[in-house]
Amino acid sequence: MSLPLKIAWRYLVSKKGHQAVNIISIVAVCGVVVATAALICVLSVFNGFRGLIMGKLAMLDPQVAITTSVGKTINDADSVIDAISGIPGVERAIPVVEDQALAIYAQMQMPVRLKGVPDDYNTMNDMDSIIVDGEWKLRDQVSQFGVFGAGPAVRLMVRPDFLGMVNLYAPQRQGSVNLANPMGAFRQDSLFVSAIFQLQQNSYDADLIYVPLDMARGLFDYENEATQIEVKLAPNAHEQQVMNGIGSMLGSGYQVKNRLMQQREAYRLVNIEKWMAFLLLAFILVIATFNVISTLSLLIIEKDASIATLRALGANDSQISRIFVLQGWLITLVGAITGVVIGLILCLCQQQFGWLRLSGDPANMIISAYPVEVQWTDVIITLALVAAVGLLTSIVTALIMRRRLTANSNN
Repeated sequence: MSLPLKIAWRYLVSKKGHQAVNIISIVAVCGVVVATAALICVLSVFNGFRGLIMGKLAMLDPQVAITTSVGKTINDADSVIDAISGIPGVERAIPVVEDQALAIYAQMQMPVRLKGVPDDYNTMNDMDSIIVDGEWKLRDQVSQFGVFGAGPAVRLMVRPDFLGMVNLYAPQRQGSVNLANPMGAFRQDSLFVSAIFQLQQNSYDADLIYVPLDMARGLFDYENEATQIEVKLAPNAHEQQVMNGIGSMLGSGYQVKNRLMQQREAYRLVNIEKWMAFLLLAFILVIATFNVISTLSLLIIEKDASIATLRALGANDSQISRIFVLQGWLITLVGAITGVVIGLILCLCQQQFGWLRLSGDPANMIISAYPVEVQWTDVIITLALVAAVGLLTSIVTALIMRRRLTANSNN
């Protein structure tokens, strides 16, 4: 350890001549500790919410989705599926048809979003885990069934054990409208309710109904078209490599998206909120460094006699300045390390015990406590920020020390 660093450490841990300097030194270190710990905790909470959203949407979103770049539908979807099924890493690819329709049951009606899928679509995702009433079934020997989101089920007042059928209407895509028979402008079909699911995500629960694929194609006047092709990957497949292979084979006329890209807006919103919180806490950390600068300014004044002694022993102005610059770094470093440790401990305790609870009725919430997920990239970014703040502190300290030494030399 160099002599300036030894002296700086001695100045940091030793009792000061004035009690006010001791108090300000403690406040300076605590300010950095609290700001650093807050950064770690807040970023980890946002990571937890992001992971929660991804986990929920992953139950229904396909691992890879293929859509057309122009228009609404993929023509001859079966040929596209045959082409991509041979790509290494693709376990299965299926066509789906999704569009708007009107659902009517008794005196209730509402606009819904129909998604036509193969009968065993529940093997493509975790659909069975979010069914709250009934079981997945789209057809039997004589009837067609639909799996309803919680929103349509409540609005239409239907359940799986009801004997009545839900009527579905969709406008014809081709042909003219006969004003004498307006209902002739609509295609109509009906089905029973087999199950109700609830993902607790409004974009799915509010209006989505799963129906048989051939029923959706007939209702929307499609033959072998699909609005989207969903791909399930093999267990050990590399997602990006598979996506690159699909993109190269299909060309620029198609868009290939993973789950993150499919929910780009939701993830972007969470990330914006996360980094806005980071900027606000970073600003608080910068303000906390003013306490460090104040501490060093008072310490420089208090150590006038020690500075004179060091000069008498042969220390030059550069060595004396380095002592106080290093002390500024030590205050920042000690505060940062302590803050990171405290922040990590708090995050681990929240993960294990869930001390901080979300307000509201637990029965209506996905989770009852704030989710926490520590990412080491956030820890590194926080330490880098603290290091930058420490550099700022050192620069200001060096300027103060230079002016002080110049004034003492003139006197």
